[in-house]
Amino acid sequence: MSTTSETHVFQAEVQRVLHLVIHSLYSNKEIFLRELVSNASDALDKLRFAAITEPELLSGDSEYRIEIETDETARTLTIRDNGIGMDREALISNLGTIARSGTKQFLDNLNPEQKQDANLIGQFGVGFYSGFIVAKQLDVTSKAAGAEQAYRWSSDGSGQFTVDAAEDGARGTEIVLHLKEGEDEFLKAWRFESLINKYSDHIAFPIKVKKPAERAEADETDEDESETPAAVVSEATWQTVNQASALWTRPKSELSDSDYQNFYHHISHDAGDALAWAHNKVEGNQSYVSLLYVPTKPPFDLMMGNRDERKGLKLYVKRVFIMDAAEQLLPAYLRFVRGVVDSDNLPLNVSRELLQDSKLSSAIRASCIKRVLDLLDKLSADEPAKFADFWGHFGAVLKEGLSEDFANRERIAKLLRFASTTSEGNVSFDEYIARMRPGQDAIYYITAESLLAAKNSPHLEALKRKGVEVLLMHERVDEWVMSYLNDYTGKPVKSVAKGQVELDKIADIEGAEQLAQVALEPALAERLSKVLSDKVREVRGSTRLAESAACLVVDAYDMALHMQRVLKQAGQPAGGGKPALEINAGHPLVQRMAATEDEARFAELATLLYEQAVLSEGGQLDDPSGFVKRLNGLLLAA
Repeated sequence: MSTTSETHVFQAEVQRVLHLVIHSLYSNKEIFLRELVSNASDALDKLRFAAITEPELLSGDSEYRIEIETDETARTLTIRDNGIGMDREALISNLGTIARSGTKQFLDNLNPEQKQDANLIGQFGVGFYSGFIVAKQLDVTSKAAGAEQAYRWSSDGSGQFTVDAAEDGARGTEIVLHLKEGEDEFLKAWRFESLINKYSDHIAFPIKVKKPAERAEADETDEDESETPAAVVSEATWQTVNQASALWTRPKSELSDSDYQNFYHHISHDAGDALAWAHNKVEGNQSYVSLLYVPTKPPFDLMMGNRDERKGLKLYVKRVFIMDAAEQLLPAYLRFVRGVVDSDNLPLNVSRELLQDSKLSSAIRASCIKRVLDLLDKLSADEPAKFADFWGHFGAVLKEGLSEDFANRERIAKLLRFASTTSEGNVSFDEYIARMRPGQDAIYYITAESLLAAKNSPHLEALKRKGVEVLLMHERVDEWVMSYLNDYTGKPVKSVAKGQVELDKIADIEGAEQLAQVALEPALAERLSKVLSDKVREVRGSTRLAESAACLVVDAYDMALHMQRVLKQAGQPAGGGKPALEINAGHPLVQRMAATEDEARFAELATLLYEQAVLSEGGQLDDPSGFVKRLNGLLLAA
């Protein structure tokens, strides 16, 4: 048997494809206005290019513009431009073929230099059909530049269209949308003006909206008011509603601080000024502009809601607003950043509502992160007072980067600031390292529920005697993020409340009274372990205590006890086993216990010792009433 290979062409049910484009492609019906205004902008840009070699095309009307007006009686919304226009063949070809983009065809005919200068937006050839989302019929009247005859294209979106000769009109294209029932919102000037401000505010051409004539209110005393029309106070006027410029596209040398601040207010709706900003332009294969702001004060919802649903960084493609793209272009720990990114060639989905993963989008994300970290680094070095203000508002958020951004972990760590046992203000890791004691090879820190609890923790006693500085961390995020920072510039980062603390190599403070360490007797440790076996993993002597009798210590890689409590209260698994009880064998209370022969009395004292350690660590007792009775018994015995 012999088989013959056949080649077939894919077939499409045009009506079904059109139905999918209209009803399934776009998630938000308001997008239609962005798409139609973008098409009008492309038509104007095409004429601008054509007029370079054929200036006669502008004859009689050289003021580029887009006009929008409504007729509430006829229930129509009209969008017109005085751009390149279309002849009969172009209407049939461009509007009668789904996914055929006249803009893309125009771009294909330009040389590389012209493409770089062009600001053409369209690329998929489906944006026009979004008009059917809100309209039951679209009428398009167009006259090509330099042509004598205008033509009208009309369709109800059912899969057919008609093309007829139209009365001679002005150059350009006019689209009339006959709105469906229930779409009256798009007849209101405030509604489509707000959409223009949102999506098309920075289109390079003025967008004019026709304001209806104002009429005086009828006089209530006028007996013939039913027969007398209200007097016209002002004629209908055209008003430009977009900025028609994009500040970020202008050279930095032309912009003042006031210009940047005014634009920040415009995009962020923040009454206060920005603390700092970074404006950068990248040209070449990857062409984009970024303008990133750090606010002076945080928005009220910065620490609320879903960290992954955030806004503030607006994505534009050739000046047309696409989306709030903070999720794709900035990590969550930089969610306080505001600004814009405008790209010429970012890959988008067909509806231009989603950003697709690509090398370019990844490169822009990496660049945005670098720009922000550079900005903060410069701020910390040149304007420490401003950086201190920034840290007070955004420090807890920036810390999250230690767990989220491995590539920039060292840079983020350099920006972190903490209170310490030897400084009145916050200190950086670099400042800490510069003050390390001779023989000290680690950066020490402690986490607690409050600054006061951290400052007065018994875990610090021996370190204070040695003159070792300890960083005091008291925000809930600290325990979590510090588990991702094992070292900084080669120096181990260690919690003084975890594992063993070796202080022998650290030089003593010259002239200061030194701590005499007393070894814990094995017999006492065994007796304590027997009484407290259900509460602690082991009992051992301590090298970190000086004044206190005991403290609780977790393993080096376990979560701090205060965070374990927080997670348990939230119904989350906390992990980690029982803590160890470290004993200061030289403390008078411990020595008195060691001499107690009555085992019942010893058990009472051992339990009291453990409960003191729990309270000094900031914990809550399982049996507060029992603790009070034991304490009262000790007082009475004394």
